[in-house]
Amino acid sequence: MDKNSNKYTFFFAIAMVIVVAAALSFAATSLQPMQAENVRKEKMQNILSTIGINVERDAAEELYNKYITEQLTLNHQGEQMQDVDAFTVNLARELKKPVEEQAYPLYVADYENEKYYIVPLRGKGLWDAIWGYVALKEDVNTIKGVVFDHKGETAGLGAEITTDWFKERFENEEVFNDQGELVGVIVEKGYSDNVKGDNKVSSISGATITGDGVTDMMQERLKRYLPYFETKKKSKLATR
Repeated sequence: MDKNSNKYTFFFAIAMVIVVAAALSFAATSLQPMQAENVRKEKMQNILSTIGINVERDAAEELYNKYITEQLTLNHQGEQMQDVDAFTVNLARELKKPVEEQAYPLYVADYENEKYYIVPLRGKGLWDAIWGYVALKEDVNTIKGVVFDHKGETAGLGAEITTDWFKERFENEEVFNDQGELVGVIVEKGYSDNVKGDNKVSSISGATITGDGVTDMMQERLKRYLPYFETKKKSKLATR
């Protein structure tokens, strides 16, 4: 075939497309197990960070197995679902289901002689999904720590929810108000008092909608765990 002909160029281009596509497909398939393992360990990292354990990804599993003593999956009544692995629950899928059909994962940690309850969060920011974890102390009211992430929030604005200075605002805040109602923590524009226990933190300048998303997802997700929390509170009172 004449290498200078249009026919040769056409077939050569097709051959190159097929070769490159096959190579990319092979690479993607080969890397999938490694990518899945990295995601799994990063999830462990995030859960640990809410209770103050900051560790490299490759060392996360050892500490996770040491300090996360229970992985529970609850139904909407706060009862344990024995046949569902909490770690593999996909919140993005669960949120598409009716509330009474969802699975609610919960992680229990014992660290430095303290018990913590870690709740996964997921909601919507300005542009796309936001998610994270919140760790509550044994009173299931006071926050030990949080971690947030996002899919597409604006750099320098909404994306700042991932920064330490924003996450630290939630430490020692409370999720129940003085009347005993679960209100979560409100990310409030113009708030600057930073008083602990008033259910409020100051927002990120220029990121009101992302802040509202954090408020909404924390309140909505924690509300689903109320039946379980109430059981824990009654159990604690009974042992006094």
